[in-house]
Amino acid sequence: MFLKNVAKSFRNRFQRRDILSDLDKAIERHRAALLLHPPGHSFRSKSLNNLANSLRDRFLQRGMVSDLDEAIELHRAALLLRPPGHSDRSTSLNNLALSLRDRFKQRGMMSDLDEAIELHRAALLFCPPGHSDRSTSLNNLALSLRDRFKKRGMVSDLDEAIELHRAALLLCPPGHSGRSTSLNNLALSLRDRFKKRGMVSDLDEAIELHRAALLLRPPGHSDRSTSLNNLAASLQGRFLQRGMMSDLDEAIELHRAALLLRPPGHSDRSTSLNNLALSLRDRFKQRGMVSDLDEAIELHRAALLLCPPGHSGRSTSLNNLALTLQARFRKRDVQSDLEEAFSVYSQLSCLSYAVSRVHLNAAKSWAASADIFNHPSALLAYKVALKFLDQQVALLSSSSHHFDVIRDAVSSLATDAFSCSVRRGALTTAVELVEQGRAVFWTQLARFSIPLDELSISGDTGTALAEEFKRLSFRLRNAFDQSEDQSPQIRQLTIQWDEVVSRIRVLPDFSRFLLPPLFSDLQRAAEDGPVIIVNASRRSCDALIIHSVGDPVYVPLDIKQAGVSEFSSEFQSLAQQFGSSDYQLTLVGILRKLWNDVVDPVVQALKESEVRPGSRIWWCPTAEFTLLPLHAAGPYEKGKDNLSDIYISSYTPTLATLVRARQQVSRDASSQRFVAIGQSNPVEGKELKCVAPELAVVAHHVTPAISFTSLEDGDATVEGALDALNRNQWLHLACHGMPNRTQPFESSFAMRDGPLMIKDIIRSNWQNPQFAFLSACHTTVGGEGSPDESIHLAAAMQFCGFRSVIGSMWSVDDEVARQVVSAFYRKLIGDSKRLDCTGAAVALHKAVRSLRKKKIPLEQQIVFVHIGV
Repeated sequence: MFLKNVAKSFRNRFQRRDILSDLDKAIERHRAALLLHPPGHSFRSKSLNNLANSLRDRFLQRGMVSDLDEAIELHRAALLLRPPGHSDRSTSLNNLALSLRDRFKQRGMMSDLDEAIELHRAALLFCPPGHSDRSTSLNNLALSLRDRFKKRGMVSDLDEAIELHRAALLLCPPGHSGRSTSLNNLALSLRDRFKKRGMVSDLDEAIELHRAALLLRPPGHSDRSTSLNNLAASLQGRFLQRGMMSDLDEAIELHRAALLLRPPGHSDRSTSLNNLALSLRDRFKQRGMVSDLDEAIELHRAALLLCPPGHSGRSTSLNNLALTLQARFRKRDVQSDLEEAFSVYSQLSCLSYAVSRVHLNAAKSWAASADIFNHPSALLAYKVALKFLDQQVALLSSSSHHFDVIRDAVSSLATDAFSCSVRRGALTTAVELVEQGRAVFWTQLARFSIPLDELSISGDTGTALAEEFKRLSFRLRNAFDQSEDQSPQIRQLTIQWDEVVSRIRVLPDFSRFLLPPLFSDLQRAAEDGPVIIVNASRRSCDALIIHSVGDPVYVPLDIKQAGVSEFSSEFQSLAQQFGSSDYQLTLVGILRKLWNDVVDPVVQALKESEVRPGSRIWWCPTAEFTLLPLHAAGPYEKGKDNLSDIYISSYTPTLATLVRARQQVSRDASSQRFVAIGQSNPVEGKELKCVAPELAVVAHHVTPAISFTSLEDGDATVEGALDALNRNQWLHLACHGMPNRTQPFESSFAMRDGPLMIKDIIRSNWQNPQFAFLSACHTTVGGEGSPDESIHLAAAMQFCGFRSVIGSMWSVDDEVARQVVSAFYRKLIGDSKRLDCTGAAVALHKAVRSLRKKKIPLEQQIVFVHIGV
């Protein structure tokens, strides 16, 4: 007891006088006291807790993570001695959570933050309304949720943090010692939400709250500099929104005042230097005074010195200094400013620790700047940005709830990287980079299903790792889009999965396991015919033809991205009118323009490469090109061939998807099963009268060739369909297709009892799937604003293992669908009476040609497309 009291006295004196030697003495006494309280002693949990708190205090002063690591282990030990029902359990939960949050801020490990949030939730349950510590507990949980929002970008975390901060503020009325802190915390979260959603009312409220907090922190108050800084930042944000110079001038004066209260050695000095510099740069943009810019650069340089390698704020500091140097270069045209800017940016390539959106945004800024200035570092910048993107997606792909974050992160990164590479003549690099940055959500999910035959036979270690990888991948795939309650377990699985991947890469011949593929790997996509990447970017629109041997062939396109966007919008508007008005001439006009601007130059290059007429080709479009019917382009004039008269077109969302489909071995159809699922009368949607005749046609053609079953109407439920999908390799689906462009993972097939969604399909346990004919509307229509992610029904089938898929680009007339289906299966099976999914594209091509003589509208002749092998 004596030692404990002496230790507490030293710690109390440290907290009053800030003398570190007192803290060292307190820790020594707490260690001695712990030795006197061995396992089983009634005071042991208190001793563990006291020593841990002092070690955390020393970490906060000196920054030695070893102190924090030890504090966390001690808090864990104390928590074990305070089981549910113990009077001090909430204290232990809270202390452990605070230490884990500190370590997260230092090392950026999401698992620490996730655990801290769960512990804070548990602690809050011990502080019901009326409890003296409830406001503190509400506040701690809110702060951790805000931290997670800043790392992952999920607004639901921020919304919850704001509600918790409001509840905490109600418990701190005027006169309460914690009121200024509560005002400040709520204001910060509201400002974050303003940045995300752009509602100025959030920002206005934040400014008023910050003003109220500042009044409670007069000169001499320990938190005054924080309040000055936060009010300044909010005023600066409002200036950017409304353009009132008075807001910006006030922000600069407040930042100067905050910096005076943060002298050299202060832990927040780099933040103050950075914020003042940003405000001065904003004022330079308005008034053009180079003195503001000169001062901003000196402040940014000083801030960077306080963020050494490994510091969590380093990437932001690098980016800010580089951007400000570029601004001065544009004003003065002094080459040394530009050279310094890119020397600063290049330091981003040295970052190796856990990556956040901040690092990714800094790398994207580097890439964009290097591309604009035609700097030699441009390709390196894009490679670094795409590496950071890959690391970010690995953290997020366990749920479609994160898709908006991924969509924002991806933006035009891959297509810009492709354009940059092409303009520099690095054609194989262009292919590698565009592949790495597209369909990233699917790519991560596909990693859970990668074949492991070579690993399994590489020795005992390889066999064990293959089994562990399969086990974790199976659990992660099944956990896709489960409730947020399971998110800590899912994140723990992700960490374990990453560790297994790292161990596999150490094995001989597996150093590139699950790393982005090289061009030599991707070129295998062209084994059965050329693949054409058609890319739209801000800087250029280009096509590359990939053959099975040799370098890609470059085809310049005489069209700008704005033209492609306009073209795509025009076509989408037209597609909504199909079936209701006379649009034939307009459609032909669009297909002619598509031929002249995009497809004909590619066809001429194919002919020069001696790709014979009648050959198969694969289109791999990016950006707005994904929404255009490239396969149907042509001059549409007598005596001239359209594309479909020259080549047989298929599509692929990425080259790697096509490579995976080619690697799967075609099995003898006699050992496979075919299911036809038809739903003519779903719970939502009009009745489809041709579904039953269509299924009868399918049965007639395929029954002689394969074991066939059908599932119709009352049996075609969500559960029934999923069960059938798990037991069959061939699928024909006739029903309504329901695209959801705002929530693409909820795009669905309409079954009797509700929607069969993409997220349900992802969790299915496929058994060597081969082919799917999706006789439904809009099955290749993806998410709005994210065409390169290919989140649509047909892509879901392909990424989940179907080697060959037929889908539709817009609404399908059900009578036309019946005719196409009949002709297709007749051509596919032919006289051989056997099924082979690699013949699907040719069979569709022949089926559509055979229907041309009938009076079928042009848009119905070209609605179906083939994807895959």
